[in-house]
Amino acid sequence: MILFDAFQYAAARSDEWLRALEQHLVLVAVALAIGIALCVPLGILSSRSKSVSFAVINSANGLRVIPSLAILFLAIPYFGLSFTAAALALTLLALPPILINTDAAFRTIPAAVKEAAYGMGMTSRQVLWRIELPLALPVIVTGIRTATIEVIASATLAAFIGGGGLGIYITRGFALFDNSILLVGAISVALLALTAEVLMGGVERLVRIPS
Repeated sequence: MILFDAFQYAAARSDEWLRALEQHLVLVAVALAIGIALCVPLGILSSRSKSVSFAVINSANGLRVIPSLAILFLAIPYFGLSFTAAALALTLLALPPILINTDAAFRTIPAAVKEAAYGMGMTSRQVLWRIELPLALPVIVTGIRTATIEVIASATLAAFIGGGGLGIYITRGFALFDNSILLVGAISVALLALTAEVLMGGVERLVRIPS
């Protein structure tokens, strides 16, 4: 019965639900885009230097222990109750899995493979783009997949600081003590995360080089 009530509530406010879904997807897309743009180059750099790797990976692991809600509220004094504050917090959440997986992916490429490529006359740029990146891509995508699921789930917290998204139904459900409204947000986020998991799993299989 409660599921039916949740469906009716969402159906009666379909325009609002679509706007919330759009806001949620934009938050996720912004966080992932910035995370990928920052962490893939940084992961490649850290994989080539032990000192850089030590500093970068430990910093990334440090971010993982900070609760997402704490980051959100720490951003409020600088960005106010806004989309920017929510996007910043979600970006920090997306960084560690992408960075750590990129570093691991490039670090575990056999040296013999790279030496053979150099022996064939390839330049460093060619080795990176033609040899290293294709070999590392499946592990990088795994990191992006992990980050995607974490960001989708944590984006619900954006509603607490006015960032919008599907979390508005969770906060509204709590405020009104109405589980059917709460379920609109919870089920929507769960389905979105499941869809992302399936799609990213497909991408991961697609980029994996047959052994």
